[in-house]
Amino acid sequence: MKVLAFNSSPNMGKGATALILAPFLQGMEGAGAEVELIYVHKLNVNPCLGCFACWLKTPGQCVQKDDMETIYPKLAAADTLVLATPVYVDGMTGTMKTMIDRFIPLLHPFIEIRDDHCRHPGRYQDAQGKVVLVSVCGFHEMDNFDPLVVHVRAICTNMDAEFAGALLRPYAGALPHIKKMGLPVDDVYEAAKNAGEQLVRDGKITTEVLETVSQELIPREAYVQTANAFFQRALDALEKR
Repeated sequence: MKVLAFNSSPNMGKGATALILAPFLQGMEGAGAEVELIYVHKLNVNPCLGCFACWLKTPGQCVQKDDMETIYPKLAAADTLVLATPVYVDGMTGTMKTMIDRFIPLLHPFIEIRDDHCRHPGRYQDAQGKVVLVSVCGFHEMDNFDPLVVHVRAICTNMDAEFAGALLRPYAGALPHIKKMGLPVDDVYEAAKNAGEQLVRDGKITTEVLETVSQELIPREAYVQTANAFFQRALDALEKR
């Protein structure tokens, strides 16, 4: 399995997104997958111009000369994509959305009816076999991920790819602090690793493992109090400077 993973957190390997993504990719590598991780924040990717040159003038190639030139061959060669993003205003980060908007050269301009819906056929029909979402947010409720999951599912449908599951972790930024409280945070990390192993070994991730990644570790009221106390201390320290 050839895996292409994108982490769109501006905090890259030091952010909350990486807390879940890192063990997931580790599990995939341990099960024999070839994994490449790209930090979207490091890429120079311009917004799509909506010119359709990649369909009509230079088929399959975008006229813009930026880092997407190096990404397109990787997309075509990968059979599994991992989209990792924190929740920003009910969706993915702007950098990831900008990058995905530039996927249009991977499609033909022609329209076909697929599953009773108008779609564009892909240029590389066997390339994007599976797509996995890895996401974190700062709130406690799981429904904060709903708009993002719906969006990524729709992207998969348009790409004619299989949505292979979502590793979703609420209040992920607090995990290191929660671990110091003696709560079973390592179970979350281990489940993320197991999810990667399962996907490579079995072609799917069990609901049980995904639920362990998302499991409640601290009651909502206690989390709110802890988070607010943290921010108050930060503000108090700022005032003392």
